[in-house]
Amino acid sequence: MPTKLAVLMDPIEKVKVHKDSTLAMLLEAQRRNYLLHYVMSRGLALRQGVPWARLAPLRVFDDPTRWYERDDAVWQELTSMDMLLIRTDPPFEAEYLYDTIVLEQAERNGLRVVNPPQALRDCNEKLYALQFPQCCVPTQVSRSRKDLRNFAKEHGEIVLKPLDGMGGRRIFRSSANDPNLNVILESLVGEDQHLALAQRFIPEIRQGDKRILVIDGVPIPYALARVPSGSDFRGNLAAGGHGIGIPLCARSGPSRSSRLN
Repeated sequence: MPTKLAVLMDPIEKVKVHKDSTLAMLLEAQRRNYLLHYVMSRGLALRQGVPWARLAPLRVFDDPTRWYERDDAVWQELTSMDMLLIRTDPPFEAEYLYDTIVLEQAERNGLRVVNPPQALRDCNEKLYALQFPQCCVPTQVSRSRKDLRNFAKEHGEIVLKPLDGMGGRRIFRSSANDPNLNVILESLVGEDQHLALAQRFIPEIRQGDKRILVIDGVPIPYALARVPSGSDFRGNLAAGGHGIGIPLCARSGPSRSSRLN
């Protein structure tokens, strides 16, 4: 019997087909004869403690002009599905939090949810890596503009970013003598209200930041290096960077490369 797979994602009509990993997953799932269902925006609910979702049967295509078809949505108990993928982008705001609570109840009722809702709440993308400080450049997380200015004085060029961003948005390269530093800090932390992350700038970013993919504990032999384009220091594909496949070595450095089409 085919596996029924639901996906909770950002509006499918707005995805960037050439780089969207969720669409790639759905294409592969459909190739394996999974029955796809799309959770409509704000389409989760609890009825007498039972999780429900507004689900629309979905078909996807490897076509940049027509990449999906969706039938009419109907409310169904979530446990009518076999599996649900959570693929919504940050920010992790209140509604995102509430969705994870609904899905955690569905998980308790037997639905397989990927990734687990508790893990999504506990593992902030920016903060999780700080559990491995030996692998990180000097980093400071603070609400204090004064502390962040002192960090810039200590380390010279730095990168500043919010904790809930993605796609290179609101990432700043600055320094202690940057006349815009105060404005940047105000935009990130306000009146010392919001946590922001600062790291020492790494010039080697020009070679690309490396994403290593691990499946069942085994790394894929190639890393994805996201290389900045033009004068932009950001390697994010959404910010104009391009992807290069680089064979893994001891530090995932570039021994040779091949451009990803």
